[in-house]
Amino acid sequence: MTVPTPEITLKWSSVFRVADRSNKTLPGDKILLPQSALEQLLAVSTVTVTSNVRQTNSAFDPFNPYSLAAARAEQSQWRDTQQQLPHPLTFRLVNTENGNVVYAGIREFSAVEGEVELSPFLLEALGISIPPPKSQSKPASVHSSDSGLPDQPIDLTNADDDNVPRVTIHAQQLPKGTYVRLRPLEAGYNPEDWKALLERHMRENFTTLTNGGILTVRGSKTEEFRFLIDKITPDGDGICVVDTDLEVDIEALNEEQARETLKQIMAKAQKAPGTSEGTSVGGDLNLWNPTIGQVLDGDYVDYQLPSWDRSQAIDIELSTEDGENLQLFASPFSPRQRARPRRDEHVLADFSSQTSRNITIQPSNIELENAEALFISVHASANADSETPRLHKFSLRSQSIPKNNSFGSSSNPVAIDEDEDTKMHGPDEEQCKNCHQWVPKRTMMLHENFCLRNNIICPHCSNVFQKKSEEWENHWHCPYDSQHGNTPSSKSRHDDIYHKPHQCPGCPYEAPSLMDLARHRTSVCPGKLILCQFCHLEVPQEGDPFDPSPESLISGLTAHELADGARTTDCHLCSKIVRLRDMATHLRHHELEKSTRSIPEICRNENCGRTLHGVGKNGEIGAASRMGQGPGNDLGLCSICFGPLYVSMHDPEGKALKRRVERRYLAQLIKGCGQASCTNEWCKTAKAKTGKGSSALSTQEALPMVKPLMESYGDRTSPMYFCVDSTSQKRRKLAEILAAEKNFDFEWCIAACEAETGNLDAARQWLQNWAPRMR
Repeated sequence: MTVPTPEITLKWSSVFRVADRSNKTLPGDKILLPQSALEQLLAVSTVTVTSNVRQTNSAFDPFNPYSLAAARAEQSQWRDTQQQLPHPLTFRLVNTENGNVVYAGIREFSAVEGEVELSPFLLEALGISIPPPKSQSKPASVHSSDSGLPDQPIDLTNADDDNVPRVTIHAQQLPKGTYVRLRPLEAGYNPEDWKALLERHMRENFTTLTNGGILTVRGSKTEEFRFLIDKITPDGDGICVVDTDLEVDIEALNEEQARETLKQIMAKAQKAPGTSEGTSVGGDLNLWNPTIGQVLDGDYVDYQLPSWDRSQAIDIELSTEDGENLQLFASPFSPRQRARPRRDEHVLADFSSQTSRNITIQPSNIELENAEALFISVHASANADSETPRLHKFSLRSQSIPKNNSFGSSSNPVAIDEDEDTKMHGPDEEQCKNCHQWVPKRTMMLHENFCLRNNIICPHCSNVFQKKSEEWENHWHCPYDSQHGNTPSSKSRHDDIYHKPHQCPGCPYEAPSLMDLARHRTSVCPGKLILCQFCHLEVPQEGDPFDPSPESLISGLTAHELADGARTTDCHLCSKIVRLRDMATHLRHHELEKSTRSIPEICRNENCGRTLHGVGKNGEIGAASRMGQGPGNDLGLCSICFGPLYVSMHDPEGKALKRRVERRYLAQLIKGCGQASCTNEWCKTAKAKTGKGSSALSTQEALPMVKPLMESYGDRTSPMYFCVDSTSQKRRKLAEILAAEKNFDFEWCIAACEAETGNLDAARQWLQNWAPRMR
């Protein structure tokens, strides 16, 4: 009888303090509850079952031990069913202070007892603000009178507990959603692919959607889109978005917003990538041939270098007239680096303000290991002072650097000796002490009067400026390094790159500079994308960047690969169950075992394609002997070739066996085997096909021919010539073909053809798996 799926009903509610620490790692609508909440939920969970479920044991006999055991087993199963929880587990959160209501899903039952940890999204929806952590207060002292007795009772209650925000949490199962309508809160939302963006955001962050709530979606370029959840189906206060097909509509709040959005989209279309007023499209770079492009403020132009000479260094040069605003980034495209280079996520960069920027990558750079291509991006800094983005033109060149050529390598400029500088000028010239220019001696007094009155030299960088010039007024030197500049924008840009803290979008890490953030996001950040070597998908590497696991450090695997590699599979060679992350080591053990394997013995019969003791598909040598084929014989023949010679008689000296071998040779030469496929040169049937033995031989004529074969009868290294079936002959020919390739010994080729029953391709694969190569 088919038992229907039980309907699990859950009635539970409790009040929890909101944890006084912000949990920025909780995504979407996820919460953390204490362990006691799980125990309470299991205790109150009930299962509604139709009456026919209990009728399965209607003929219960209390005096029948088999019926009694069945009843107890059913009761045990019934008790186990009582502990089931619905999936997914959803909750209704209520802030009694302001009446805000929101639905949420559970992440873990690992919170502190009596507390609930909420994600930033839920805190905003409930209108709860987490106060900054208070400093550790001193314990309250006991005020005593002069007599030594306390002057008032001690209050052991927590006076600040009343100020802690609380939420009431109800367990409430929501229906599967089929439709939701979103309304943008701002005009101009226009990502490249709404469907992929919303699918990824919902799948990774949300279990529920609350009608009337605000949904925040992070875009691909760190922008945020905020939507009002305006309508849901089925009708109600909330829906579940797990394991359901959800139809999504995006409609403007009103006609004015729709017109403004359309206006912004049309304006962007005029400056779309590929247009005369827009950012260049990018694409593949060609070595030695420069690429001309343009980029708008705040945009990136992405290029890739698909191939280059890996034995030589490569130099990437960016030339532009607007050196202050353009930046050059580069990152390899490899299993460990999948993202395009950006300001906060790159491997190599040049932030200098020169008209020409260079990135030189040496062939020994570890980042190029397993790199399929090289990603290169040109970025124009956003200009906050101008509403209209400017267009910057540039030229990008990539070229290989020969090993003996120092072109592109960073080197210090050659210092010019002051004595040599003096020799370059004539005796009638003199150097100004203020601006260090060489002027004629006769005009030195006039020059110094003018120079001291109008020019000033910087004591730090020795550059000369006019006293009233804008460059001197804006001239700056960084107190933390040797950088300097002449404009406020260059100082602001320098501080933003090198001395301003930046928050990592993938984890709680706060970097002291943009360079440190880029280094973090391309190395240990849990949100860094990698190509998993086990599931072959682009996934975040995960893990704790501040406390990595020892196993991850030793193995070189990421936290995701450690978890994904724990799955098991069968070894295709030995069929043993091995973890995926241990498979490479396991296969290396097979390679070491191959080098120590002894060559299998083959049948002494020159026409036979078998080994003496049999071979298995999994590389077993002597498989036939283990299966009861027999221990072998003194002639060195396989069991198939020795079968016609075997008799059950006592023959300790082997004389009778020798006579049987001689008679078989004579029978082959006189009568033949009668097989149309026979190729045995010591057989009448094979000679008749070649025209060498058309006349029948008598015993007297055949005996002298057999005599040389019988003289080498006792030498197991000399061949014997017995007729075999066509299958064995075919294996022998295929083994000779494989041996002619000179990769494996002839004995191993015989074994491979026997194990794979004459399949040439399968025999080659068998040799690759189990046979050592020729030295």
